[in-house]
Amino acid sequence: MRPAVSPPGGAQANSFLTALMLTRAAEQHFYLLLTMSEIKDKSIDTFLQELASKAATPGGGSAAAVMGAQSAALTSMVCNLTIGKPKYAEVEADMKALLETSEALREQLTGMIKADVDVFDKLMACYSLPKETEQQKAERSAQIQTVLKEATEVPLACAKACREAIELSQIAANKGNLGVISDAGVAVMAGYAALKSAALNVYINAGSIKDKDFADARIAELESLLASADIKTEEIYQIVKAKLQ
Repeated sequence: MRPAVSPPGGAQANSFLTALMLTRAAEQHFYLLLTMSEIKDKSIDTFLQELASKAATPGGGSAAAVMGAQSAALTSMVCNLTIGKPKYAEVEADMKALLETSEALREQLTGMIKADVDVFDKLMACYSLPKETEQQKAERSAQIQTVLKEATEVPLACAKACREAIELSQIAANKGNLGVISDAGVAVMAGYAALKSAALNVYINAGSIKDKDFADARIAELESLLASADIKTEEIYQIVKAKLQ
């Protein structure tokens, strides 16, 4: 006969409950992953339906990643419709190199759609932790602060990728097939919208972080990404516009 195992008491009980709550939250999230396909594998209509619903995810962070991925995809489109054309033989090597880079970026941004959902769900699980005792409150607060840092890093990484998407669209605008040059313009505008959107998610999460050195460093990094984005985007837009007239 097995000896009875008494549940932990006092401080040990609080830690036990916290661990149990996190484990259950993780199990629930894993179940959702098993029963739901990834956003990237769903139809556009299904994604938009979920985006418009009362569900917390997907949200603005995932939408920003989608816009960034669209920017990279449009740059790839310009490349694919330029490569192999005798008229653009002089820039073929450049466009092949651009295509390789833009496709890698598209894959990276597509992965960020799920990354945003995952970190948000993780944060919500932390907010659901027990807060009956002072120790529970302290542990809950510590968990929230840890995940808030992750929730800041995810959109910051998205912002970096979107800033790169803007730069790549300029090469497409300068060297791409004139028949699809307007798509390079759409690429830069999608990248810009994605960058500004991702920035908002950095700001909202960094604002709740108590570690001000961490928060200030991430905001400074973001500001450097945003600093010349307006001018650069307008410059590329005007390059495209001039080629259409």
